[in-house]
Amino acid sequence: MEILSQMWSFLGLLTVLQNVLPSQLLSLLHSFYESLQDMFTPYSYFEIPEFNGYCGVDVNDLYRHVNLYLNSVNHSSTCRRLTLSRSRSSNRISFTVAPNHTVHDTFRGHSVSWTHHVETVQDSLEEKRSFTLKLPKRHRQVLLSPYLDQVTSRAEEFERVSRERRLFTNNGHGSYESGWVSVPFRHPSTFETLALEPELKKQITEDLTAFANGKEFYHRVGRAWKRGYLLHGPPGSGKSSLIAAMANYLCYDVYDLELTKVSDNSELRALLIQTTNRSIIVIEDIDCTVDLTADRMLKTTSKRMRRGRETCRRPEGDEAERGRVTLSGLLNFTDGLWSCCGEERIIVFTTNHRENVDPALVRCGRMDVHVSLGTCGMHAFKALVKNYLGLQSHPVFDAVESCAGSGGALTPAQVGEILLRNRGDADKALKEVVSAMQDRMIMRGGGGGGAHGLFDDVAERSPEKALKVENWDSLSPGGKGVGMGSNKMRKEGKVKFLVRLRSLTKSDSGRRGV
Repeated sequence: MEILSQMWSFLGLLTVLQNVLPSQLLSLLHSFYESLQDMFTPYSYFEIPEFNGYCGVDVNDLYRHVNLYLNSVNHSSTCRRLTLSRSRSSNRISFTVAPNHTVHDTFRGHSVSWTHHVETVQDSLEEKRSFTLKLPKRHRQVLLSPYLDQVTSRAEEFERVSRERRLFTNNGHGSYESGWVSVPFRHPSTFETLALEPELKKQITEDLTAFANGKEFYHRVGRAWKRGYLLHGPPGSGKSSLIAAMANYLCYDVYDLELTKVSDNSELRALLIQTTNRSIIVIEDIDCTVDLTADRMLKTTSKRMRRGRETCRRPEGDEAERGRVTLSGLLNFTDGLWSCCGEERIIVFTTNHRENVDPALVRCGRMDVHVSLGTCGMHAFKALVKNYLGLQSHPVFDAVESCAGSGGALTPAQVGEILLRNRGDADKALKEVVSAMQDRMIMRGGGGGGAHGLFDDVAERSPEKALKVENWDSLSPGGKGVGMGSNKMRKEGKVKFLVRLRSLTKSDSGRRGV
C-alpha cells in the first residue's frame, strides 16, 4: 500500500508540473527522456509516415509497400487484432494491422516488428497514419537496406497477382488524355485448360517466365524489356484463348488495339504511351485490319514518278499517308524509340495466313516468338475430352488417332463445339467427332478441301516446329507448299483406310453400343 501511495503522489506531482511548467521546457524534458531511452534500448526505430512532408499530398510509396507486404504474409498468428476488408470488384480478402497494434516478422534470423500508429488530428476528422519498424540496434546497418528491398519486391509481386486485371480497347480518340476504355478481364482460359501439345505448352510457359523475371538481364544487355509473339494458324485453332491464358499466367492487363479506329501514326503513338507496364498489346488479324503491304508499292510508284522531274514535288501518295496508319508507323510502334516508353510489355500479332504478313513486321527484334497453332493432336484432344466430358480414356480414342493421322484432324474450336453440344452423352459426342473427322477426310481425298488444304502442313507439325524462337526464315511464297507432294501420295491410301474405318466403327458400335 505504501508503494501505491508513493506512485500516486509521483503521478500527481507530474500532473502539477505539466500544468505549471512552460511547454518549451516540457518539450525539452521529453526529448531528453527519449535520448536516454535510445541510449539504453537495444533496438532502433524507424517511422514510415503515410505522406511525405507536412502537406499530406505526396503519398509515401514505402508506406504502401509495407501495407502490401504485411498483407502478403500471414501474420494472423502473431498479431492479436487485424482489420479485414474486401473491395466490390475483387474476391480476395485483404487485412491491415489494427491501429496501435504490432506484428512480428523475421529476417536473416533476427526478429523485427511493425507497429501501425493511427492518431486523430486535433480539431479535424483526418487521421495521421504511420508504420514504425523496430530493428536490433547492433545490426541495423546490415539489416535495414536488404530488408526494405525484400519488403518492396514482395509488395510489388503481391500487388501484381492480387490486383484486378483489365481488358482495354481503343475508343477512337487516342490523341486525347485517355484513348482507352476498359472492362474487368475475367477470361477463364489457362494453360491447364488450353488444348495444346504438352511440349509446346511447356516451351511457351518457360519463355514467359524467363521474360517476366528478366528485368536485370534486359537492362544489362541494353534491350527494351518487351517481347513479341506471332500467333498464326487456321480459324478456331485457339489464338485468342492462348492470349487469354498468357495474360492469366503473367497477371497482365490486355490492350486489344483495333487499327481501323486509329486515324494516323500520331494517334497510334499516343495510344502506346497510354498503355501501362505489365500488359499485353494485341493486334488481331494483322494482315486484314489495314492495308500495310500497299505502302511498299506506294513508295515504289512514288520513286518512278520522281524520275525525269527536275522539280521536287511531294507525290499524292505521301499526302494520303498522313490520314492513315502506315507500315512505317506500325514498325515504330513495335520496335522504334517510342516502344521503350514502358517496361514489361508483350506485343502479340495474330493472323490466319502467315505468308500474307509483311516480312518487316515479323523480323528479329519485333516478333521474337512464332507460334504455329493448327488442328488438335491427340494430347490436345484428350485435354478437351477431359475438360468437357471428364473422361481420361475411351475406346474411340484409337479411331480418333487414326483419323487425325490420316488428315482428318479438326481444330480445337470444332472439337469443343461438338463436345459442348453433346456433353450429356460422352459416347454420342465422341462418335460425332469421329464422323466429322471422316467427313473432313472425304473432302480432302476428293479434292474439295478448299480452305482446309491451306493448313495441312500446320496440322502435322511437331511441337518443336510449332514454336520458333528467333528463327527468321524468309517468308517466300514457296514456303506454302510444304507437305503438298506427300498429300498426293496419300490420297489412295486415305480412301482405302476410310472404308476399313467405317466397317471397324460399325462392328465396334455393334459390340459396345457406341
